[in-house]
Amino acid sequence: MDSATEAFVAHRNLLFTVAYEMLGSAADAEDVLQETWLRWVGVDLATVRDQRAYLVRIATRQALDRLRTLARRKESYVGPWLPEPLLTAPDVAEDVELADSVSMSMMLVLETLGPIERAVFVLREVFDLGYDEIAEAVDKTPAAVRQIAHRARAHVAERRPRGIVSPAETRAALEAFQRAVETGDLQNLLDILAPDVVALGDGGGVKQAVPRPIVGADKVVRLFTAGLNAAVGEISVEPVQVNGGPALLIRRNGELDGIVAMRVEDGLITGLYIVRNPEKLARVERETTLSR
Repeated sequence: MDSATEAFVAHRNLLFTVAYEMLGSAADAEDVLQETWLRWVGVDLATVRDQRAYLVRIATRQALDRLRTLARRKESYVGPWLPEPLLTAPDVAEDVELADSVSMSMMLVLETLGPIERAVFVLREVFDLGYDEIAEAVDKTPAAVRQIAHRARAHVAERRPRGIVSPAETRAALEAFQRAVETGDLQNLLDILAPDVVALGDGGGVKQAVPRPIVGADKVVRLFTAGLNAAVGEISVEPVQVNGGPALLIRRNGELDGIVAMRVEDGLITGLYIVRNPEKLARVERETTLSR
């Protein structure tokens, strides 16, 4: 490989992760990679001091451009919008900071930031870039970036899930949820759902999904009971790691029907994220490599 190709390949997974965390869409993140590559091959490498930082800068700018297009797309989206789920390898879950940053719950928190705030938060808090490097990526002064980072940190801190959950607690909650779905004894779900659990569904107007957030353990149990009672065909579930966290892959008559990702706190499920939009399920049957 030539030097440009070698550098791009070496940092490809990092660039994809940056773009995905900024966009919440794997398809758009891949487009950003393509645009990054096209610009990278036109760069005189002799003038590049830090290839990693330079590539991240290109990818960040491309992602910021694409965020504006995504915002218009979301305005016309049917029902709640959830990030595109990714099947991830066990090593992502082992990297606590990376797993937290790509979790469905955190990706939704990032959605509440403005484009520049989101870019600054991701580059600083997740990838530990210096303020000078981030300033070049977002076309701001280092002093302005510091202020933006401070605001974004405070904003995220108010909304992010609190507390670290042990793998054993997560596994127990996932197994109990799987058991309830497989046996149809959904009343047992009440034992593992937090009283204020929130369920969000994304069908994209293509598949049936809840049109608004469902809040409360009783309501969530009724939602799943109604869904299973109305289901036609054989339902099977498979535990997987999605976005570095616990999830169930749902199949109907052997065909992929959706995923249910979950947030676990203090041994209880506090968030359920149900994605059924077929356009968002391309990455849940093959692993996506993420890195920092």
